[in-house]
Amino acid sequence: MIDHAHDLGAVREATDRLLGEAGKWDNAALAEPSRLPGWSRGHVLAHLSRNADALGNVLRGLPMYASSETRDADIASGAPRPLAEQLADFEESAGRFDAVAAEPADWSRTVTLRNGVTDSASRVPFRRLIELEIHHVDLDVGYELEDLPEGFTEREIVFLTDRFTGHPEVPATTLTDEGGRTWTTGGGSGGAPVSVRGTAAGLLGWLAGRRDGSALTVTGGGLPALPPL
Repeated sequence: MIDHAHDLGAVREATDRLLGEAGKWDNAALAEPSRLPGWSRGHVLAHLSRNADALGNVLRGLPMYASSETRDADIASGAPRPLAEQLADFEESAGRFDAVAAEPADWSRTVTLRNGVTDSASRVPFRRLIELEIHHVDLDVGYELEDLPEGFTEREIVFLTDRFTGHPEVPATTLTDEGGRTWTTGGGSGGAPVSVRGTAAGLLGWLAGRRDGSALTVTGGGLPALPPL
């Protein structure tokens, strides 16, 4: 069961954790590359600020972004700002999202996200949590997939395996972590079934496109090539 109030608390914790880390930087560190191709840490922070406002728009029933071009332009223009300006923007945008989420609302309603994707309003806080946690790893500052809260990792694996279930390019795939937990995904390609074993962090890294899966054990065929998120 989705608990939006619990997830909003986790969003606040993840926001504070990232702010605490970024507060140690200087302008030079902000300009250094992140793990995302072509993006500096400044790009990641600018994206997170605009994502907070975008998800606030979703909760208000507005378009998430005015357009893809506007989204990209806002990230590009925001990336080179000084650290103090970036941190203020990040904190203020997080506060705006929190304020919107605190307004009385029907959390069971369906909302529309980017590219026409729809979801329950109650899952929007978890989507924000995903952005914060995964992009904290992308910042390449020592916060790794293994450092993610265990409950988040399991939920994100469920979220991503659900996303790829029935995908025409992904064969039926069973994932098993070191604790014996299993998940299934794919099944739309008609290819031979595949079994993938590894740590929960390793499985998440592969599903989220953050690791190449070379540390995973695969039987029944090669490691499936997952479509971009």
